[in-house]
Amino acid sequence: MSARTHTRPHPATSGRVDIRLPWWALALPTLAFVTLLLLILNPVDAHAAGGGAAITQVFEHVQHTVLHQAP
Repeated sequence: MSARTHTRPHPATSGRVDIRLPWWALALPTLAFVTLLLLILNPVDAHAAGGGAAITQVFEHVQHTVLHQAP
């Protein structure tokens, strides 16, 4: 027994996909990517709010690992 397929009463006329995203669906990920990229490129501007020396050492270790430099 075969299943019946449902057809649209009014087929699409344009033949293209119409997807509408809100403005923030592209703006927020782009803003986050650019912010993180700037922090990686210029870590001097990344100030920790009351962070200790351990956090600073972790960030320095990550930076050295990313840049493939010996600590």
